[in-house]
Amino acid sequence: MRYSSTTHIIIATFSFLILSSVQFFLLYNTYELKNDHFYLEERSILNSEYGAAIRNDKVMPGGQHVIDSFLVPHTRQLEQLYRNDRPAFEVLKQKICDSIFTALRRSNTAARVLTRIIRTHHLQRDLEYMLLIDDISVMFSDLTYVNLYSNQNRYPLIDSAIQTRYGIRIGGSLSVPLPRNKVIAVSVFNTQAYSNRVSFGLYVDIRNRRATILRLMMPTFLLALFSILSVVFLFFVTFRNWMHQKKLSEMKSDFINSITHEFHTPLTAIIVANKTMQKEKIISSPGNLSPLIEVVQRQSLRLQALISQVLDITTLNKISLNKEEYSLHNLLDEILLDYRLKLSGSNVRFYLLKDATRDTVWLDRFWFTTILQNIFDNAIKYNRREEKELAVTTFEDKKGVHISIRDNGIGMTQDIQRHVFDKFYRHVGPGGASNTVKGLGLGLFYVKQAVEAHGWTIDIVSEEGRGSTFIISIPL
Repeated sequence: MRYSSTTHIIIATFSFLILSSVQFFLLYNTYELKNDHFYLEERSILNSEYGAAIRNDKVMPGGQHVIDSFLVPHTRQLEQLYRNDRPAFEVLKQKICDSIFTALRRSNTAARVLTRIIRTHHLQRDLEYMLLIDDISVMFSDLTYVNLYSNQNRYPLIDSAIQTRYGIRIGGSLSVPLPRNKVIAVSVFNTQAYSNRVSFGLYVDIRNRRATILRLMMPTFLLALFSILSVVFLFFVTFRNWMHQKKLSEMKSDFINSITHEFHTPLTAIIVANKTMQKEKIISSPGNLSPLIEVVQRQSLRLQALISQVLDITTLNKISLNKEEYSLHNLLDEILLDYRLKLSGSNVRFYLLKDATRDTVWLDRFWFTTILQNIFDNAIKYNRREEKELAVTTFEDKKGVHISIRDNGIGMTQDIQRHVFDKFYRHVGPGGASNTVKGLGLGLFYVKQAVEAHGWTIDIVSEEGRGSTFIISIPL
């Protein structure tokens, strides 16, 4: 099974995307793993040291005293209101909690404790923290805890600036308290009547955590990038070599195709001339042999030139020309005579109109013959009429001499005209003409190559269903 270069590119691109996705997935998992374990040892030290600092306290050193100073004097009042006047209880508990939070923020000692721990254990100094209270409850005489504050609710009488969805911010500049940043989370309580329970948490992380982790992972990133670039480079080199081999293979095929295509006309002319010379009528009239001998000689020379020059066509190198001065009209007479022999017995009518007064031109006879014969071949192949016509006309203007080759074939649309000189392009006429006409799509490609090698131009005037006219312009 053969695949086009586009198919290879699509498959390679899809494979590259899969490889890149796998690399990204592995890098992302590595980042997440490093993120979860980053600063793990330091967090363990902070947990141990801060826990020891508040072993007999709440929230922070001195926090128990601050909380008790507001709750103890009001506990019995809160109990009475809780049992008899709930709206008043709601108001009072919020005012007490707001006072507790304000006092704790004012006397915050957590930053001082963290600084001492960092200095003692030589930890990373660029740290930021968040100290949160997420629950305060009080126990009444029936040994039942009643909630005064919970981070699940919003309280209108508590300062909104310190309320977050995680709890009350007592101190610190850390923006989001993530589980991996948690140093300590404690709920302190006892079972005695009129005691209180406080749940709080300390979260610590280094500043610019993401940038720090990415910097540590830079060797991994560079290695992954290098591997991807290496794969891309290897694909590019492999694809380029494959395209080069593919081009060499196409050139080899073109060589075989061109031999078949170019050798057909002179061989046919020689065979026809040879058969004609064997007829008794021709043999009996020696004067009739001379034109046939000249045909054989010209076509033999053409075959010799083909052997040495066809390689220039198939390898797409610049065609080397051997220009000489010729009479355009005499040359056209010879080419048409040879071509008529090839088509002897067919229903093709040739017309040659010599309207140009200046017919001396410099050209390569071999390539000029190739140009005309390939145009003739195309005109006959793409013609479904019973009576096929080919009219060759020469004319001139101020710019130069022109050769017009007009046929009465199927014609071409504008789109076909744009591609008709492309290599391997097949003219698909009404009903799919390319399916019934033999050929490889090389004839007009060779025409374009040879015309441009001479420094000439070729134009097409055509209309679908009304034939085509090729005009070759030879500048003076």
